[in-house]
Amino acid sequence: MSLPEGFLSALDAAVEDVSTDPVALAAAALDRSGVVPESPPSVLVRPVTVDEVRETLRLASHYVVPVVPRGGGSGVAGAAVAGPGQVVLDVSGLDQIKEIDAVDQIAIVGPGVVTATLEAAAGRVGLRYAPDPASAAISTIGGNIATNAGGLRCVKYGVTRDAVLGLDVVLADGTLLSTGRQTLKGVAGLDLTSLFVGSEGTLGVVVGATLRLRPLPEQTLTVAAAFSDVEAAARACAAVAAARREPSMLELLDERTLRVVDRAQGTTYSQRGGALVIAQADGPAAGLEITAIAEVLGKEATWVEQGVDEESSARLVEARRLALPSIEAFGSVLIEDICVPRSRLAEAFRRVAEIGDRHGVRIYSFAHAGDGNLHPLVGYPRGPVPAGVVAAGDEIFGLALELGGTVTGEHGVGLLKRDWLAREIGPEALAVHRTLKAALDPVGILNPGKGY
Repeated sequence: MSLPEGFLSALDAAVEDVSTDPVALAAAALDRSGVVPESPPSVLVRPVTVDEVRETLRLASHYVVPVVPRGGGSGVAGAAVAGPGQVVLDVSGLDQIKEIDAVDQIAIVGPGVVTATLEAAAGRVGLRYAPDPASAAISTIGGNIATNAGGLRCVKYGVTRDAVLGLDVVLADGTLLSTGRQTLKGVAGLDLTSLFVGSEGTLGVVVGATLRLRPLPEQTLTVAAAFSDVEAAARACAAVAAARREPSMLELLDERTLRVVDRAQGTTYSQRGGALVIAQADGPAAGLEITAIAEVLGKEATWVEQGVDEESSARLVEARRLALPSIEAFGSVLIEDICVPRSRLAEAFRRVAEIGDRHGVRIYSFAHAGDGNLHPLVGYPRGPVPAGVVAAGDEIFGLALELGGTVTGEHGVGLLKRDWLAREIGPEALAVHRTLKAALDPVGILNPGKGY
């Protein structure tokens, strides 16, 4: 697909870093979803100022050229995949931490700030950015906002939306819109901030964010418990909720995941049981809380170990953080993400395993058990995605809806789950989505084909 005559020259005049280099375009076309476009995008724009973002979108609207916003490229739903005739708008260069206010406990940042960089900067004044995506070392704040990313600490602190107080957003026509506030409370007007969080760049491009920070906990302690099987482990996690305990993390790994971690890392987790639960508690009462959680888990566990200090607690979390890299060490993986009611988590694990057996594929499952967010990872040899892998993923989405859940708890919709979004939310809600899209992006240039 060719670009409209005059567009590229106008873009070159307005933005300093505009590239049509084939190598750069090929790299900018992909995220971690495994989706490969038929051919690379036509242009890569790397703005370093908000005005350059505005000019890019103004010109794209005028010439009707599709724009795909991009951050760190760590997404797994295909929301940042770009194809021919499209402009990739890489905002990772807007990476300033403009302010960290230790009294009001807020940070004002650009969308290109890497999550771990913000965490480290906040830590220097005794604060932290509570959302904890597994991709924190490479994901950007803008990407987290675009997908409403989650993470290990969501059970206590919520997802990205719960940490976003205000946004600066460039609309499709180049208009700069500011939403929200810098206060922890505020109910004036419609909640436009939440509208843009999770919209995957289909309504506007985030160029700035005001984020809520939290005090660093005085102490974080961990307990790990092995169980005979996933059903027993899931029951134990449900019992933690029923006992009104408040973990800051509650993770569950199935036996296949433990075996691949052992194979890749030389560990022995799978020898302790057919499933592993890892829980953390933080704050001044962490010791009392983790002891109470350990007692609940210990009723059915085959093995329990409780961290006595920060170092031993960090070691107990190792299996969870090593899960994805261990799986990826032996091939490619389709990283799925569903969420079900916590009371049906055991059933979800069991039926996901049955789906894998039925399609003859390897599925490694682990979950943020505290909020029912299950990650079935479908492994396959490096190369094109086999039909059985796609079919298994499709059936997993159907299972999520059947169990009263959702097709995505934190990864977003992108290209991979677009059809399933329509089935989940229904025609009336889908029509509202499209009405909002048409109002904010009447020409239809922002991330077309993604989401709705």
